[in-house]
Amino acid sequence: MSVFAVHEGGLDLIGRTPTGAAPKSIAERGGLVFVLNTGKPGVNGFRLGERGLEPIAGAEQALSAENADPAQVGFTPDGSLLVVTERGTDSIVSFAVMADGRLGDIKVVPSSGPTPYGFAFTPDGSTLVVTEAFRAEKGAAAASSYQISMGEISPVTRSLGDGRSEICWAVVTPDGRSVFTTNFADGAISRFAIGTDGSLTLADATAGLTEDGRPGLRDEDLSADGRFLYAIDADAGRIYGWTVAGDGSLSLLGDWEGVPRSVAGLAAS
Repeated sequence: MSVFAVHEGGLDLIGRTPTGAAPKSIAERGGLVFVLNTGKPGVNGFRLGERGLEPIAGAEQALSAENADPAQVGFTPDGSLLVVTERGTDSIVSFAVMADGRLGDIKVVPSSGPTPYGFAFTPDGSTLVVTEAFRAEKGAAAASSYQISMGEISPVTRSLGDGRSEICWAVVTPDGRSVFTTNFADGAISRFAIGTDGSLTLADATAGLTEDGRPGLRDEDLSADGRFLYAIDADAGRIYGWTVAGDGSLSLLGDWEGVPRSVAGLAAS
């Protein structure tokens, strides 16, 4: 895993650290970093230092099975839990995060639907929204919501479909009222409304489109103020942007070429 210093002129590589076999996703909070590895499914903990990542003794934990096929790792907003989606076992697993950076015992919750993939939390940390790719079945993409309380994860809305295909990543608006999901197989961004009780309602299955039916949409992110949404169309080698209205609706801002076809993720500030 490489760590870069960011400055006005660009990036400087400050460290490169072995993190495990086939790292896929990374989570950072307050200098505490966990890397999700897929070669030997598990998470590995580090502290962010001046020279990059510094390993934390005893902060390596295996996932629930060798065939876990994990997709994403992330902290709850308060940093008390580390969450991982396991596509291979159709499970959501979590670990309590200790003060010294080590993890508690694994807890396994069955996913409401098959192939749990990306996820996002509401800002207050009370709700977890997870996408479900449904084994890439055409038109079967869905999202589920879960309540988080006292370190426990329990379902609220189970497998609400959006009628699209191969749903992947999710991002929640700063006000906690909407979640946007990318549908890799058909070029659509869907919007789900989030209720005060954590329940989901499908607000717009095609809130944003690159080209209807064209595969390629992967990662997405919102600007910090929630006014703009950006997503990668990896197959087209482009970044798409939308403005986000107060009601959560999207208007196309533009698209920009020059992104390599190998691109996998993005982050917005």
